[in-house]
Amino acid sequence: MSRPLLVVVGDTLLDRDVEGSVHRVAPDAPAPVLDERSVSDRPGGAGLAALLAAAAGDHDVALVTALGSDAAAARLSSLLSTAGIDVYALPLEGATAEKIRLRSGGHVLVRLDRGGEPAVPGPAPAAALEVLQRASAILVSDYGRGVLRQPELRTALEQAKAPIVWDPHPNGPAPVPNVRLVTPNESEARKLTDLAGGGSQLAMVQRAGQTLRRRWRAGAVVVTIGAKGAVLVHNGSTPLVVPALISSDGDTCGAGDRFAATAALALARGALVSEAVQEAVASASSYVASGGVTAALAPAALPAVPSPAEKIVADVRAKGGTVVATGGCFDLLHVGHLATLQAARKLGDCLIVCLNSDSSVSALKGPDRPLTKQDDRARMLAALECVDAVVVFDEPTPEATLTWLRPDVWVKGGDYADGGPELPEAELVRRWGGQTVIVPYLDGRSTTNTIAAAQAATRR
Repeated sequence: MSRPLLVVVGDTLLDRDVEGSVHRVAPDAPAPVLDERSVSDRPGGAGLAALLAAAAGDHDVALVTALGSDAAAARLSSLLSTAGIDVYALPLEGATAEKIRLRSGGHVLVRLDRGGEPAVPGPAPAAALEVLQRASAILVSDYGRGVLRQPELRTALEQAKAPIVWDPHPNGPAPVPNVRLVTPNESEARKLTDLAGGGSQLAMVQRAGQTLRRRWRAGAVVVTIGAKGAVLVHNGSTPLVVPALISSDGDTCGAGDRFAATAALALARGALVSEAVQEAVASASSYVASGGVTAALAPAALPAVPSPAEKIVADVRAKGGTVVATGGCFDLLHVGHLATLQAARKLGDCLIVCLNSDSSVSALKGPDRPLTKQDDRARMLAALECVDAVVVFDEPTPEATLTWLRPDVWVKGGDYADGGPELPEAELVRRWGGQTVIVPYLDGRSTTNTIAAAQAATRR
């Protein structure tokens, strides 16, 4: 049986924590001086929701979001693909949003936001709309930056058959009609309904939930109230109050994402809305008590620093250029390889080569291959004028690497030139609107033929 598929839809941003120590005040301004010790990046917004969902169990996670043409987008692509998330990216004209926190002693000294004004992304690739129809459940994680205002995406959400959990934002649009569950927190519910104080917290939350449920034509609304749990309102007059069994005053960053993702996954398994909310309260409470986002995400699972390929791709995209990629074993580099690489490079502004590792080559070609180790193969390729960067991958295919590279053009050799089945990576490349093309080989040039000729010469 296939694994359940959770599709997360929403605005993704890059969270960067700069940790350091403060021992003095700047001589030129009344401000503390932070001596930087470490920097860590992670996806934020809908990206964090997808990351938490991917770490939570036996299901697949896809993310439909918008990414710009800058270093932050390249970094996000790498982080998300490393976590096993399938990314379907809509084009974003402006800069990718970033939140940079300067921290010392466990406290945030200042936060720097980048990314400018929210913007509606460009046209959605067909693959991004199609994945919504395959979803077992859909989590909309709206952070008010424009993804949920994209017309094609909203239409696809309206037509989706899977249960939808919608985590709203005061600056975002209304949920599409007939969403199974909407999950505002108390502060968001107050802003969205303009309800002033008066009466008990429970009474206010219930009124806000019912107002939003009717306004949005939603199946149910659950208003989360922090450490106290959540209040679920539906078409009945009596709310369901779900207390948090674990009380903690820890870091709540990502708790709402954990809550909404847990509820969506529960609905995908066929749970009732009331059961999904109870499971979500327990999961979010445990998440905060266990240390929050820092404890939930294993630092070793995320690349510590951007790779050279990430930087090259970001620079090319920032200038409006075209990113080209190709892949292969490249064992015993020969003139046929060179012709393919030179042809590929002419199709864009940079060429990234995805290189099979030694273990990957052995699995594909047999225990006697490769003849040349991966470090030497990578060095030879990188020395070619037509190659801008080399990325080594361990899997049989470069799909994981392509997911974060997001090349505009993926190049395959001429053994596919005469038709036959669709190119293996073509469907993947369509996720972000990329194109797969074929360039010719030089006749008679191949590593296998070269090895065979050398062996025949040895036997003579």
